[in-house]
Amino acid sequence: MLKAFADLSTPLVADACVRLGVSLRIAPPGIRAVDPGHRLAGRALPVRHYGSVDVFLEAFGAAEPGDVLVVDNGGRTDEACVGDLTALEAKAAGVAGLVVWGLHRDTSELTDIALPVFSYGSNPSGPVRLDAQEPEALTSARFATHLVSREDMVFADEDGVLFVGAEHVEEVLATALRIRDTEREQADRVRAGDTLRRQTSFEEYMARRASDPEYTFRKHLRRTGGAIEE
Repeated sequence: MLKAFADLSTPLVADACVRLGVSLRIAPPGIRAVDPGHRLAGRALPVRHYGSVDVFLEAFGAAEPGDVLVVDNGGRTDEACVGDLTALEAKAAGVAGLVVWGLHRDTSELTDIALPVFSYGSNPSGPVRLDAQEPEALTSARFATHLVSREDMVFADEDGVLFVGAEHVEEVLATALRIRDTEREQADRVRAGDTLRRQTSFEEYMARRASDPEYTFRKHLRRTGGAIEE
């Protein structure tokens, strides 16, 4: 999956979801890679954190190569829930990386380990609580308003993190590739002096919008083959 995502981006995947009418499930703003430039793509391995590392160790027992550990820590900012030992164990289990709805610690060590970890940021304190474990602890993870399961794929890069149902992934990635090719061609033409206004027949759009207020630029782009908005 990471190979298929190699020449794409989360904005392209998001645009493909919009174009196809696939639910757009984006992690909250602020989730970023510990080591800038890291990217992730793989099947979700969901887990809910309750204050102890044991739930991660249990999850790794069911991991398959290339899985992405999706950690639900409720978006908490008073504790870090993953660190260097969790990342090392994830790597040993064949996990491709971690996406955390919460914070991490051991930043220097995580950088050395070089396993992609995405979180809100760092906190030196680990958890001092131990909550009761829910029955769904290893079957789904909440990520803000989204519920992520083994039926989801995870994509992450410099622009953020999003989740796509596995049943839609093939079509979404194929559409994202087409959008990428269109946008690259448009960018090359702008660099060569052919402005985006000319490429999109913007004057024609303005004239038609004047007589038809319901004629949106998005409709116009779809008719003319542009891709700058989705």
